[in-house]
Amino acid sequence: MGAQHHDKHDHHGHDDHGHHEDPLAEYHVSYKGYFIGFLLSVILTVIPFWLVMAKVLPADMTKLIILAFAAVQIVVHMVYFLHMNAKVESGWSMLSLIFTVVFVGIILAGTVWVMYHMNTNMMPMHDMSNMVS
Repeated sequence: MGAQHHDKHDHHGHDDHGHHEDPLAEYHVSYKGYFIGFLLSVILTVIPFWLVMAKVLPADMTKLIILAFAAVQIVVHMVYFLHMNAKVESGWSMLSLIFTVVFVGIILAGTVWVMYHMNTNMMPMHDMSNMVS
């Protein structure tokens, strides 16, 4: 009887383990997912390129559209290539997303700040010609 109880306990323990699902097992990587991500990446690159080359819209509006397409492309890469979603790895994906957003924000703000100050503090070219004697 003790052995039967032990077997039931082992079987019961195995059932409990079976109900505890692995979150990584739910997310399957497929070639279809990679193809969709690649296709979206190409589309999100070609449209801004066309907007700039064809000069369809005013420059300021084109800049905003390019930034919007860049943000969408970041999300596409994170979902389709880095396989980030809300279920994987118990919230680490959300932490990674927050870190990525903060990091990209710092990089973009720093780049704009540096480029703006370089543009406003550079000496105009006509003044340089007067300096040469």
